[in-house]
Amino acid sequence: MTEQNEPGDTIPTNLRLLFVLEELANSGVPMTPTEINQKLKLPKPTIHRLFSTLESEGFLQREIDGRAYTAGRRLRRLSMGVLSSLRVRTARLSVLNALAEHIGETCNIAVPDRDAMLYIDRVETKWPLRIQLPIGTHVPFYCTASGKTYLSMLKRAHLERYVSSVKLEPRSSKTITDPKALLDEINKTRARGFGQDNEEFMDGMIAIAVPIVDVHGRLVSTLSFHAPTQRLTLKDAEVHLDRLKAGAKDLAQLLV
Repeated sequence: MTEQNEPGDTIPTNLRLLFVLEELANSGVPMTPTEINQKLKLPKPTIHRLFSTLESEGFLQREIDGRAYTAGRRLRRLSMGVLSSLRVRTARLSVLNALAEHIGETCNIAVPDRDAMLYIDRVETKWPLRIQLPIGTHVPFYCTASGKTYLSMLKRAHLERYVSSVKLEPRSSKTITDPKALLDEINKTRARGFGQDNEEFMDGMIAIAVPIVDVHGRLVSTLSFHAPTQRLTLKDAEVHLDRLKAGAKDLAQLLV
């Protein structure tokens, strides 16, 4: 059968790359060309050629197994650019401003960016004593509230793969550096539905984070606040959880 007679030939040529990216985004996990093609039904040489093009241009990148693919740096930058469009960002900052005013501490939105969380928006506390983590800062998954929130929503196999391969470098005197202890902490995070940083990223700083999810219940980003321990204990910070979760729901509505 020629390529023109294949079922996938009904997809216009100029839309095939976009359809591949759409299927990968909808899956929410790394996918192989064969898995993507179960839906698109393109000829086998065509689907592999599309993946090769997307990989060479930086829109996709291979996972460590060499078979599956996930979003590459250019695709992540593209998605963040869309999320940061003026209208959406204005609405996001409105939610962040209200939350920061209520809590009295710096509030942040972060997204997973390959091997770290990337801050894409923040509203600073009005207190003169503040911790500087500007937009564009990358922070590790394993020792931050937002990072542990992200890890808690991974499939078990992906989480175990991460924990077994990451170098758990101490960032403070309280950083969890034992893989088993980190897995236990992520399990607790999953059970309670929010992430905590008990001075694990930086001595003298605590943080709490909740997930911002899409219509399929998948984590898109995190909403968090952090504070110096001189002003707020981790236990006292939990008082603001309901307001933090409400803010995450408001932000999720902007994704629809």
